[in-house]
Amino acid sequence: MPGALSAPLGVGVGLGVGVVRIVVDRDLCQGHAACEGEAPEVFAVSKKGELTLLQPEPPETERAVVELAVKYCPTHALSIEED
Repeated sequence: MPGALSAPLGVGVGLGVGVVRIVVDRDLCQGHAACEGEAPEVFAVSKKGELTLLQPEPPETERAVVELAVKYCPTHALSIEED
């Protein structure tokens, strides 16, 4: 279609892809950095053990590594919410 805008890869209507958000339970997080090891583009842990979400709503291309970060969090402080 002339004048139609195309969505970025992995984003769009009809793809069955919703927004994925990472949820951190700060009371459970102990800064082990397993998440950073699995998905360094999404998570950063300081030397003091403070977690920073670099991408709170990561793109679909990061989904597999985010799921591994959630799975391997030793304190189960991470979860994924989908819209």
